[in-house]
Amino acid sequence: MTLPTVFQRRRSDSGALVDDLSFLIQEPADVYHVKRAKYLSSHQLAEFRRNPLLFHKKEQGLVTDEDRPAFLLGRAAHTLILEGREAYEREYAVGGPVNPKTGEPFGSRTKAFQEWADAQGKPVLTDDQVALIENLNTAIHAHEHAAALLTDGVAEGVIRTDYFGVACQARFDWLNPQRGIVDLKTCDSIDYLQLDARSYGYAHQMAFYRSLLNCVSETVVPAYLIAVEKREPFRCGVWRMGEDVLGIAQKENEEGIARLKECRANDRWVSGYEYIRVFDWI
Repeated sequence: MTLPTVFQRRRSDSGALVDDLSFLIQEPADVYHVKRAKYLSSHQLAEFRRNPLLFHKKEQGLVTDEDRPAFLLGRAAHTLILEGREAYEREYAVGGPVNPKTGEPFGSRTKAFQEWADAQGKPVLTDDQVALIENLNTAIHAHEHAAALLTDGVAEGVIRTDYFGVACQARFDWLNPQRGIVDLKTCDSIDYLQLDARSYGYAHQMAFYRSLLNCVSETVVPAYLIAVEKREPFRCGVWRMGEDVLGIAQKENEEGIARLKECRANDRWVSGYEYIRVFDWI
């Protein structure tokens, strides 16, 4: 099947036609996250829509996000799957010191392991985490449609632009010039992916990405989710986000940004529970 061209094409120095993704910024993840103080992200917007007061406290630096072990595993898996083995091995340390008395590796909770980990100067993955990440990588690239989406494109590209009157930014897991936006999710069971999507606001996230991309490229693109299980049999699935769902999410995003602008203008940040509610369901 011939796929439609999503982005405009230009000629390279050699004369070959290539897709123009020059609007993407390439930068380390820590640089991107530092700029959250100035640019609104999809995660921050989702948090504001849920809890304006908590959003404001985080903006002020009064509350910080907890970095859980699952987050480290997810970041490392994204690096291997999307950026390749060279980037993965450069950014993460694997293994640990061996106890000379037993010939076995020191446990991750021991002082010897912690001293070794501190000396690496980068995040350390345990053997179990490495095995899991390898299984995730294998499962995704064994899936026909997931592998096709990730065959061509740019990993971790950043966009910054004004959206609905607010400076915003987005970091795309993957942008395929022929297919559109691709976001990678790890989960316990893909049977519940669509329930997870509702709980975690995946539609709003993808609508935000798509809106920012439209601002800089004047192109409306499809949006895909690739989900892979973190347990046997490591099932992988691909979902294309429905246009009606993305349209509703975009509208709610823009309503949220309008409320955010109002909160900033009035310096009034609510929890959403200021008034008495009626409990009317069993």
